[in-house]
Amino acid sequence: MNAIAPPPPMSLLAELTHRCPLQCPYCSNPLKLDPRKDELETASWKRVFKEAAEMGVLQVHFSGGEPMARPDLPELVAYAVELGLYTNLITSGVLLTAASLKALADAGLDHVQLSFQDADTQQAERIGGMAGAQAKKLEAARLIVAEDVPLTLNFVIHRQNAARVPAMLDMAERLGARRVEIAHTQYYGWGLMNRDALLPSRDQLIETEQAVAAARARFGTRIAIDFVTPDYYADQPKPCMGGWGQRFINIAPTGKVLPCHAAESIPGLTFPTVRDESLSDIWQHSPLFGLYRGTDWMSDPCKSCAFKEIDWGGCRCQALALAGDAGATDPVCHRAPGHTLIEQAIAQRPAVPPAFRYRRYGNADLGVAKPEESQT
Repeated sequence: MNAIAPPPPMSLLAELTHRCPLQCPYCSNPLKLDPRKDELETASWKRVFKEAAEMGVLQVHFSGGEPMARPDLPELVAYAVELGLYTNLITSGVLLTAASLKALADAGLDHVQLSFQDADTQQAERIGGMAGAQAKKLEAARLIVAEDVPLTLNFVIHRQNAARVPAMLDMAERLGARRVEIAHTQYYGWGLMNRDALLPSRDQLIETEQAVAAARARFGTRIAIDFVTPDYYADQPKPCMGGWGQRFINIAPTGKVLPCHAAESIPGLTFPTVRDESLSDIWQHSPLFGLYRGTDWMSDPCKSCAFKEIDWGGCRCQALALAGDAGATDPVCHRAPGHTLIEQAIAQRPAVPPAFRYRRYGNADLGVAKPEESQT
């Protein structure tokens, strides 16, 4: 199966920068960030988008960090639109203004996904580590809806905000969102480092499921709700981004090409770069993308599992984080030899959540260069 040329990816995640004014304790960016001086320049990003469109990619998601820290964002959006790509901006909203949104709308931006850390202002700003952020986000939502750009609100759920999921859903309705994501934290990178502070109880999970079910009944077709269960309470793993090297391609700020946004957590891998190779060659021929693509790499219980071409063995980064082997069966699976590690993590979850461990930045240039861990 691995020898067959893969179909083109459906989506490209363009991480334009790792710069971000927020400090979320579940951030999916690498623990070591790419500095501004090493970011791809505008012309290189345009070449990447052209190659993606020629491959058959349908969507480009502009992300970061905070993509609005890039002054060339409207130019990049306009070029992607010109190529026929669906464009989605994934933003915290704290840098968005009426003028910058107008420039993006004029460029043809198709959609905005706006993140909120909580419905409660004090808690949201504590979680995100930025005073005054909530008012900026609310104003961003107002501007987006007024500009008639489709809006999705994204809430990352954990033990410290799960009780306010009903309020988050009410907020989505009040702000005029067309879609809302209630997505439980995934535990790798900073999420894994803060797992004891973030992992909900099973009762909390049930309460969030009930809140989502009630809102779906109330909203009908007016607002779509995407719900992501925390992996630790699932019996079967989710396919990693639709399967490693199957549907998704990620480009880091420096031009490194990844099969998922957390792949750099796996040691010993060599990441190809669009500075040296074409996107098509990387997708089709690089050892990285072939490493866990398909099923040939699998051992039992994955190899003999009826779901192997549905979940594709689950998350490689999670297998490494928990079982110490990126090639192991994702411990989320109830058949995995390492499944007891999930059970232990739940059982050892402290009654009182510890303080978040945050990445700390300086203020210059949105603070990129020297992240360090600290307690707050």
